[in-house]
Amino acid sequence: MTVRTLIVDDEEWSRRRVAALLRLFPEVEVVRECASGAEAVDAINELAPDLVFLDVQMPDFDGFDVLQSVASGRMPLIVFTTAYDEYAVRAFEAHALDYLLKPFDEDRLGMALARARQELAKPHVVTERLAALSRSLPRDHKYLRRLVVKSGSRVLFLPVSDVDWFEAAGNYVALHVGGQEHLIRDTVAALERKLDPDQFVRVHRSTIVNLDRVRELSPWAGGDQALTLKDSTSLRVGRAFRSRLERFLRNTVG
Repeated sequence: MTVRTLIVDDEEWSRRRVAALLRLFPEVEVVRECASGAEAVDAINELAPDLVFLDVQMPDFDGFDVLQSVASGRMPLIVFTTAYDEYAVRAFEAHALDYLLKPFDEDRLGMALARARQELAKPHVVTERLAALSRSLPRDHKYLRRLVVKSGSRVLFLPVSDVDWFEAAGNYVALHVGGQEHLIRDTVAALERKLDPDQFVRVHRSTIVNLDRVRELSPWAGGDQALTLKDSTSLRVGRAFRSRLERFLRNTVG
């Protein structure tokens, strides 16, 4: 069994050391090395590796932020790596497969890989672990606070509150932000579960709206309704989603 593996660490020497140790295990294929949390999110969503060696402490976007930002259905097995043992409890609360304290040796790495092989051989166990991991995130706050998106050669860290509305776009979700559009690999249904329902409401099977951007609710052709945003964007309200919008409006007005 080939274990497709990703290495994530902001320190180059640390990535090289982990890669060198992993070369001692012929069943491991290192599919990419990432120097930042943003690169890691992109690589996990793109490559869907089996296993990730994930540094906890990284500037701007730490290991836990990476897990929070990975698209549903793409979550791999996670082995946290760090020079500090203070994160151990939090790591296992996040249902990580293992926690390696730097510097670790070949034997300790081999133990983590053995656990990974055991779980990958039992798909239902992996599914249960990853479901538990997803349920445990985010760690210090209940809902998603920021998103990682690519804009040309740049990687942007967008506060979720800056997004005007979300729209399904094939295998992606389009983020509409102040007249600009960005894509993330996710589904509207999965994204809805990560967003604060007091701020974001799904108004159509393909649309989630930031309620802070809504200007008015008005009739639409055929008895439907439409939301008009402050930038004059008009969005149709699906009949199946009308009740939750009306419930929010009642709570707000009342």
